[in-house]
Amino acid sequence: MRLEKCWFCSSTIYPGHGIQFVRNDAKIFRFCRSKCHKNFKMKRNPRKVKWTKAYRRLHGKDMTQDSTFEFERKRNRPQRYDRINTEKVLQAIPKISKVKATREKDHITKRLSVGRVNRKREDRRELEQSISLVKAPSVLKEDATLTLPKQKVTVSYAQTENTRMEE
Repeated sequence: MRLEKCWFCSSTIYPGHGIQFVRNDAKIFRFCRSKCHKNFKMKRNPRKVKWTKAYRRLHGKDMTQDSTFEFERKRNRPQRYDRINTEKVLQAIPKISKVKATREKDHITKRLSVGRVNRKREDRRELEQSISLVKAPSVLKEDATLTLPKQKVTVSYAQTENTRMEE
């Protein structure tokens, strides 16, 4: 079973799915769904469309270089069937997927830590600019003029028929 990649968004295309477009120069373009096909016909660049793999890789949102990608690479050279080799490959697949998942998780945490640092920097800058508005709780307890006076409010639950709205 050969799994193809979508030309536009790089997602996998299973047999019997998707659309094939053959250009006049015999170049074959495979698309996973009509959304990708329509974007291709509109001559959109996949590197500029935010939901594609090309955009995510170009802008550092997905991993680009890793040794686990070597296993997914397409190979056109046929190999002679070897039972022992096939068993080794099938046993290695779960280990490889586990390694790939941990590396992707590390990549995501590293990418998110940058945003966390930037948010802290912005918070510090905002605090420095408006420090006069911030007062410590101990100061509020000492000086009663800084807090609003407490007022008692009475609430009446009785309604007259004049105040009710008509439906």
